[in-house]
Amino acid sequence: MNNPFKPSKKQLEFLKWEMGAFFHFGIRTFYEGHRDWDGKIMPIEGFNPTKLDCEQWIKTVHDAGFKYAILVCKHHDGFANWPSKYSDYHIGMTPYKDGQGDVVADFVAACRKYDIKVGLYYSPAEAEFKNRDAKEYDDYFIAQISELLGNYGKVDYLWFDGNGSGDHKFDHERIIKAIRDLQDDLLIFSLWDPNTVWVGNEGGAAGINNSCVAPEFKPAVSTDESQNSHAGSKFLPTECDFMMRYRNWFYSEYDVHTVKSLEELVGLYYHSVGCGSNFLVNVGPDRRGLLPEIDARRLVEFGQTIKARFANPIPSELKEMDEEKVVIKLNHEQFVNHVIIEEDMTEGEMVQDFLVYIKSGIIYRPVCVYSGKTIGNKRIITFPPIKATEIILKITKSRGKATIGKPEAFYIR
Repeated sequence: MNNPFKPSKKQLEFLKWEMGAFFHFGIRTFYEGHRDWDGKIMPIEGFNPTKLDCEQWIKTVHDAGFKYAILVCKHHDGFANWPSKYSDYHIGMTPYKDGQGDVVADFVAACRKYDIKVGLYYSPAEAEFKNRDAKEYDDYFIAQISELLGNYGKVDYLWFDGNGSGDHKFDHERIIKAIRDLQDDLLIFSLWDPNTVWVGNEGGAAGINNSCVAPEFKPAVSTDESQNSHAGSKFLPTECDFMMRYRNWFYSEYDVHTVKSLEELVGLYYHSVGCGSNFLVNVGPDRRGLLPEIDARRLVEFGQTIKARFANPIPSELKEMDEEKVVIKLNHEQFVNHVIIEEDMTEGEMVQDFLVYIKSGIIYRPVCVYSGKTIGNKRIITFPPIKATEIILKITKSRGKATIGKPEAFYIR
């Protein structure tokens, strides 16, 4: 019997990606003020990004140190960013490149050029099909997903958005079989046969008790519904998606003043990657088809800050390691205010409670500076600066034998 607590190799790889970029781009980009399910008409001739350059998007996230990117291929409005044979509402019907454009192809090519993992977003729901019969709805869904998975080579990540699908009963077994038959190696976010799940908010924060061992998954069809039931448990890494600008997934010309500060982005890194989850920031390319300059600069600035902040751990040596305790000895007594701990989760997430202590030349008995639950892929622990000679990790509760990497200590001002 398969162990539900044991991750797949692909799930562990996903956690090592750590940072990704989301790109909401499509017909909505060209119609300011539209919102999901508002019913407003967005004529197809409005789509014409005169300077579309997916390489600019992907080079930016590459330079920021991101490992994956996700393109919105079709949102709830139904517009397809590729020339779909199953719809009249697609890029081939627009003035862009006289109907010869294909944003999905350009995006995939750019990702491969810069060694960025390819993620494709698809919303199963759209207004046009709300009143069609169930089989026709599912046929259309499978047909378009088959185009995305059959025409663009290897896809690493398929990202489903369940919003708006609540009144339709999908034949999920048929849909998942079609997907897995086309590309069995990809990761699926959210619906029906998930490898990763939503963290539960769109604010980018996982919380200090975030765990990869989640209650048995139940797909949500709106952001107001719980994604989990309590029928059992399995290994499901979480992902923290959030907007670069306040409350707009797609580009708006009126919210440039809301671009997140460097300080806020760094904080969200601590609250996502630092809590064992993945960081996924959305940027809306503008009507030219380019990332706005301020957003692009901020992403690179953020990535460089994270790299510089954690590039040089305090030199130390491993003094002691067993199932319940890990001790590192610093090269000399010095200030410490960060400790990074990682768990090898090849056999599953084991740690359920742990404590971090420091010891120094004057502090003879170790003093506890942090109490936590899970460690997972990465746990960034912060506390007020204190001089230390040793960092001690004690595991006080676990599901089984835990394997911990050598902790790293930092003094970050």
